[in-house]
Amino acid sequence: MGPLTGADGLARCPWAGDQPGLMRDYHDHEWGRPVHGEAAHLERLTLEAFQSGLSWSTILRKREAFREVFRGFDADTVARFDDADRARLMDDARIVRNRLKIEAAVTNARATVALREAGGLEALVLSFAPEHPPAPTDTAAVATTSPESVALSKGLKKQGFVFVGPTTMQALMEATGVFDPHLVGCFRRAG
Repeated sequence: MGPLTGADGLARCPWAGDQPGLMRDYHDHEWGRPVHGEAAHLERLTLEAFQSGLSWSTILRKREAFREVFRGFDADTVARFDDADRARLMDDARIVRNRLKIEAAVTNARATVALREAGGLEALVLSFAPEHPPAPTDTAAVATTSPESVALSKGLKKQGFVFVGPTTMQALMEATGVFDPHLVGCFRRAG
């Protein structure tokens, strides 16, 4: 399926829907745009891990709560989370309460802090940008993994990160604008 034209006359990737709302706003204003800074990358990495097995709209609806309970995704703060913090998160119905994913968020914050000596999380993610970015014309041509996402997954695991499989890393690379993920014909696709 190629881009769909909404009531506003704009062609979008089909998952964005044709009506105003959370998914369309995310598509139009955030998805595929470069993000900058450690906290922004840790947030996206954490949210992509929490999304595994769930719909992205579920995560977007809970995003502000995630930002609150993970203290703005400040790596130093989350890296210091202890058993009491983990229990607090497991009791908070505003987020996805999954013990393994909560533990992964803390582990990944610690790995993010440790990675600063080697240039940081943002630099590592960006270092796996594809030399020839994809330019899919329809959803059937959209890859769920790539050689770059496999390599990023391995690179992050080597640095101590968890819940960073190739499919999750492909989604991270799309979400953070490592390459333009929009379908050819979508109004958000660059040049």
